[in-house]
Amino acid sequence: MADLRDMLADARALIECESPSSDLAAVGRSADVVAEVGAGILGAAPERIVIDGRTHLRWRLGESEPRVLLLGHHDTVWPIGTLAGRPFAVESGILRGPGCFDMKIGLVMALHAAAGLDGVTLLVTGDEEIGSPSSRALIEEEAKAAAAALVLEASVDGHVKCERKGVSLYEVRVAGRAAHAGLEPERGVNATVELAHQVLAVSALADPATGTTVTPTVARSGVTTNTVPAESTFAVDVRAGSVTEQERVDRAMRSLWTVDPRARIETAGGVNRPPLEASASDGLYATLCRIAVARGLPVPGRAAVGGASDGNFTAGVGTPTLDGLGAVGGGAHADDEHVVIGEITPRTALLRALVEHLLVSQ
Repeated sequence: MADLRDMLADARALIECESPSSDLAAVGRSADVVAEVGAGILGAAPERIVIDGRTHLRWRLGESEPRVLLLGHHDTVWPIGTLAGRPFAVESGILRGPGCFDMKIGLVMALHAAAGLDGVTLLVTGDEEIGSPSSRALIEEEAKAAAAALVLEASVDGHVKCERKGVSLYEVRVAGRAAHAGLEPERGVNATVELAHQVLAVSALADPATGTTVTPTVARSGVTTNTVPAESTFAVDVRAGSVTEQERVDRAMRSLWTVDPRARIETAGGVNRPPLEASASDGLYATLCRIAVARGLPVPGRAAVGGASDGNFTAGVGTPTLDGLGAVGGGAHADDEHVVIGEITPRTALLRALVEHLLVSQ
């Protein structure tokens, strides 16, 4: 495995190629850089998989059937030009730069951990930050072929992520009837008023006891201030820790009824990502802890988080999954994004040891 200086040089190359998810050309340039860096480490060029104009990379290492899937993404949330104001920097044990924590350091760790191994698939996607619309089927296909999926998303205070809530997204549309707000409002069916009823009804679907959150977000209604609104819409973000809870909320969302019988309601959307439940990660986490103790490495804690990742997809198809194996630091999607340099080498060594163990035990 390369020393820290080599890993920092590789990280710099990736970070200094900006890759906002919404810019297909930028994602393509980033894929070129990841491919070049990866080929230098792994001794092989990746397969380029372009779906809907977006570039994903896949390495299948060795001659054996794939048994371990390493999963990451090279797109970021940062627009072109961010690097000029927040350049790559290493100072006082901290590395900075857009996308360093989420998740270009994780990619460097994956590449170095996989070098020279047989039976590993490394998949690097280019659309995770926008929900993986073009890569989901590819991720699920690779996960089904593997005995374990290890996701290089950043950690939480050094903890690996053993649980992630599932995500469901909805848009609720209310249809009413327009009328002049001053002359004859009684002839209208006020979509804004009905929307208010529905927002309250949807909010009540949350269940604090199970950690299920149901959050109305963006709302739009009406066209002019002197017209009874004929149409309104609002978006809903649902996070649930179990499939059972996702299904309960989904049934309720599709069973909404109007308070004003003259109004009509339509619900679009549904489950976006299944949850990564503890049962999918328990075995891998226990193995990771045993390896850490045996090798004298720090034993990482475990975390449950509300945010989703591509690990939700791998767990959703039944593949044992452990997430948050990447960088230690903080500030994901924020101006203070950073990585603790001293954690990069030991975390990579632990990842390598876990992969080696899985390759001989599967």
